[in-house]
Amino acid sequence: MSEWTLSLTVDGPERTQALAERLGARLRAGDLLVLTGELGAGKTTFTQGLGRGLGVRPGIISPTFVLVRRHPNVPDGPRPGGPDLVHVDAYRLDSAGEVDDIDLEDTVDSAVTVVEWGAGKVEHLADSRLEIVLERAVGAAPAGGAAGGHGQEDAAADGTEDEDAEPRRITLTGIGPRWAGGPPPLERPGESSARGH
Repeated sequence: MSEWTLSLTVDGPERTQALAERLGARLRAGDLLVLTGELGAGKTTFTQGLGRGLGVRPGIISPTFVLVRRHPNVPDGPRPGGPDLVHVDAYRLDSAGEVDDIDLEDTVDSAVTVVEWGAGKVEHLADSRLEIVLERAVGAAPAGGAAGGHGQEDAAADGTEDEDAEPRRITLTGIGPRWAGGPPPLERPGESSARGH
């Protein structure tokens, strides 16, 4: 049951990160975010922006091969005492049971949990969630419908996805009581948005 939907279009990785940073500044411990998008859509780039907004230690890279990375809050950063970021890549997990095997329930209440490729696998972890779909705005393949191996998007040494300045459509859907008040204010001049309920 969706509470609201907000779609924004941004150009390139810097604006993707800036949008995510504004969202990250409004997140709190216990928030669950489920990221969906084709390879190279910007999931890890988005998570890097979330990390900046949360004030966690820099250096966020995809957890493709380790499944889970925990990024601690920086005590002298922009949000001292704020929540850690738990970054999960559920691509190789086939079920909610396999998600349970990585013990996310131990951190889901005390951290912000971001799960790439988590749709249909992690919804049981929290009463509320923010579903985020990233897709190329022009000439996009359906989200999650890209061909090729999963590790390709994370092959760069710095962990960023192979992106260009092609516009991205980022659709946020708030589900559950945490998001019942509507979407957080995220737009900046130059970004277009569409809201729905």
